[in-house]
Amino acid sequence: MRSMTTFDLQYAHRFYGFKGEAQYLHGHTGTLTIEVEDTINEGVNMIFPCNEIKKTAWDVLRNFDHALVLREDDPLLPAVLDVYTKQGIRYGHPQNTMKGKAFKTELATAYPDCRLVVTKETMTVEGFIKIVYDLLKDKLNIVKITFTSGDNKGSADFAPRSTMNRCPLCGITLNEQGVCPKCGYKKES
Repeated sequence: MRSMTTFDLQYAHRFYGFKGEAQYLHGHTGTLTIEVEDTINEGVNMIFPCNEIKKTAWDVLRNFDHALVLREDDPLLPAVLDVYTKQGIRYGHPQNTMKGKAFKTELATAYPDCRLVVTKETMTVEGFIKIVYDLLKDKLNIVKITFTSGDNKGSADFAPRSTMNRCPLCGITLNEQGVCPKCGYKKES
């Protein structure tokens, strides 16, 4: 069985090197849907609480919301960083409250203090799906991701991993020590 949740993300980007309208800096409202699969947890009678899917994913995805996303070789990147430095906001500002935890993967690096994500590839809907899966595959048993941005829509199916150890009291995934990070339940050995 599957549980799913949806996110709305506002972001700006451009397709550097692309010949067409998308080569210009522009913004989008994107809708991301994440589907997870597992057995129904007997304790809470659900696969994975949707609000917990949202919390787990949002820890990472908030870096993309109201952010600028540029490819690492885009000549706008140094210019944006220079302007942010001159404004005194490159390394954060007290009003920057929507930032997530910084991350660095092979596909993308988040700089939450300046609301910037730098990607290896152009952030198309397909590219964003790859980034999201890479960031969340060890936290959620993802079987499908769909992303719609403007007139573009993409989706990808993923093979489910083995059943994850989940808390019988609240349904979320236990950490490596067998402890629930939400309620403190500890799995007996």
